[in-house]
Amino acid sequence: MAPSGLAGASPRQRLLIALVGVVIVALVLFLIWRAASPPTSAVATSGVPTTLPTVPATVAPTLAPSTVAPATPVPTPALVPAPLTGLLVTQAAAEQHPIAVMIDDHLDARPQSGFNAASVVWQAPAEGGIPRYMLIFQSTIPAGVGPIRSAREYYVEWAAEWKALYVHFGGSSQALSTLRARGGGQWVYNGDGFRWSPRYMWRVSTRLAPHNVYTDGAHLRALAAKIGAIDGPIKPAWSFAPDATPDQRPNGGTIAVVYPYETIQYRYDAAANAYRRFIKQTGVGAYKPEIDAADKVQVAPKNVVILRMFFGPLYAVDPHHRLEAADVGRGQAFIATNGVTVKGTWSKASVTAPTLLFGPDGQPITLTAGQTFVQVIPLSYSFTIADGKIPAPTASAAPTQAPQP
Repeated sequence: MAPSGLAGASPRQRLLIALVGVVIVALVLFLIWRAASPPTSAVATSGVPTTLPTVPATVAPTLAPSTVAPATPVPTPALVPAPLTGLLVTQAAAEQHPIAVMIDDHLDARPQSGFNAASVVWQAPAEGGIPRYMLIFQSTIPAGVGPIRSAREYYVEWAAEWKALYVHFGGSSQALSTLRARGGGQWVYNGDGFRWSPRYMWRVSTRLAPHNVYTDGAHLRALAAKIGAIDGPIKPAWSFAPDATPDQRPNGGTIAVVYPYETIQYRYDAAANAYRRFIKQTGVGAYKPEIDAADKVQVAPKNVVILRMFFGPLYAVDPHHRLEAADVGRGQAFIATNGVTVKGTWSKASVTAPTLLFGPDGQPITLTAGQTFVQVIPLSYSFTIADGKIPAPTASAAPTQAPQP
């Protein structure tokens, strides 16, 4: 059996094995010592340190205070009174060209859109006893507007007071003749839907014709620019003042204007200093709030003006029974503002002259800044006015005097 391990080795082999073991132990001890040595120590084997010298930490420099200038604040644009309402608006808004739009008042046209964005609203009779509206937009760009209906001569003449873009869809032969002759900026700018639809006005599918022609403020402004009704300074026709203080406003009060087709009622709201508008169909139900379909808010102008003037048949024989109005001249007016109604007069010197309003003393009336509704009625139509009463001032207690020394 062959010897195994060191027992069979010669003395020379055993010595060699012992020397190898010593070298291995020494090498292990060296490696343990080197691992435990600081990183800055170097072993001189080839004259090059085995580790790189420690690099001192760099101190971050102190930054100087920022020298960047603060942003320049954008200045608040100066505000000026809008020419048709007296409300404060930007100069650009105050110079927007007036746009007058004919609006349907048939039962199937309600609720109409655009009332609350209008600066002035005119309502007057048309054939068949059904009134019609004209909304004049100036400083406010409306959302939806409609339904749009046809032109009548007296509405053209009220729009001519501002040389407005006059938007309509067809019209009476008298009105269309006037628009052909004077619709290039002489009286108004003719915005006939038969020419300018469907690009600037269109028919909606949710209503039946003819109560379905609509537009919006962006398209109205684009049409004005297209046909030359450019923006610019506008001379006001009426004077405006801020709201009366709450202690000067009466409690309640109503105004009712009766047309054959409907009755319009205004109920004065002292807290809002506005006339909330209601409408009642003749022979049908009770008064309902008039809501603007564009913003779902009840119509409530700051001023209500009743103008009485002569209306007569336009033609001796006319199957449509169209009317004409004596809108140029003078007549009786009732002007309601701040909850108080005064009896005065209206005056319009020519077709293109403004309709002016005068108080009982013959002086120009001052309206409250905001929207005005103008109710035009023939001399035979009835109306009622019942203003509220201004509350009596509350008696204050006499001041307590300090005792005399």
